[in-house]
Amino acid sequence: MDDRDNRRFVKIARGSLYETVNWLRLAYARQLITNEEVSKFKPIVDKLLPKLNAYLNSIGHRE
Repeated sequence: MDDRDNRRFVKIARGSLYETVNWLRLAYARQLITNEEVSKFKPIVDKLLPKLNAYLNSIGHRE
């Protein structure tokens, strides 16, 4: 796999993570899940988003 393909897959993963965050917000707003349930996912999302962005930046600057 070349860097271009890798960047594409990372961008798809990042988009899916943003979509997950959106669905969690909607589920909470509709009272389908509790604040405690949302708070279980928050540390994971808070850790993954910066890591995906950093990885994307690193493969975007390879020569």
